[in-house]
Amino acid sequence: MKNTIQINDLRGMISQFAGKYPEKSGEKNVWREPLLSAADLQGEKNRERFAALRKIAADDHLMPWELMPSAKSLIVFFIPFTKELASENHKGEIPCRNWGLAYESTNRLIGKICEYLRDELENRGFGCELTPATHNFDTVRLMARWSHKHLGYLAGLGKFGVNAQIITPSGCAGRMGSLVTEAETGDHPIVGGRELCLHKAGYKCLVCVKRCPVGALSEKGTDRQKCWARLNENLENTEELRGMENTTHVCGKCQVLLPCSLEIPPMPSSNRDS
Repeated sequence: MKNTIQINDLRGMISQFAGKYPEKSGEKNVWREPLLSAADLQGEKNRERFAALRKIAADDHLMPWELMPSAKSLIVFFIPFTKELASENHKGEIPCRNWGLAYESTNRLIGKICEYLRDELENRGFGCELTPATHNFDTVRLMARWSHKHLGYLAGLGKFGVNAQIITPSGCAGRMGSLVTEAETGDHPIVGGRELCLHKAGYKCLVCVKRCPVGALSEKGTDRQKCWARLNENLENTEELRGMENTTHVCGKCQVLLPCSLEIPPMPSSNRDS
């Protein structure tokens, strides 16, 4: 049996599944076309690439081959939100109820996509291992031991913005999932080496920093404790999120109506930050 699978097959699988999901599940459709990248886990050079997780994410971040010793590839995907949802969540300092509901429904979608890809790959003879879409992190350090965002960065799905979100060709407003598999995909990034964040590329922006209602963002990084406190406050004390799941820690103000919310922002021909 062949050990390889074509990247276009994987992209076709996820596109077809996500396209049919709202009607089959009864979930409100708040998503655009998903994106998918894959990375080779084999060989010393690739192992060194992912060993960087313990420097850029958490010092005890799981390596893909620790999750599955026989894994040959990492698959990471991004489910972008619609412009309408992003626009609705822009209003005020409290996340809108639909943003919270979208968080919950997207976690369910991510789980179903991972299960679907696992089943399809296992039917072709390739083992897989999955992880939760969210909340696999240390609640004291506020660091994930399996960070979909950092994995997406290393797999070429996007680049980090100042808001600590991954900017993909479909922007940063959305959610990510990942899995490892015995199938050999090779490397299939969808972004190149240049910065996609306007500020990081040397242009004036920092709109995301101005949008944070509690000042948790700066061009130097994120105050995790301040951000986490706000997410808990939103869930526990706002009417908008009343009755939602106890893991629905959302805000999203630093993701919506930015130049990078829905696309890679075009780099201006001038107005470089000096």
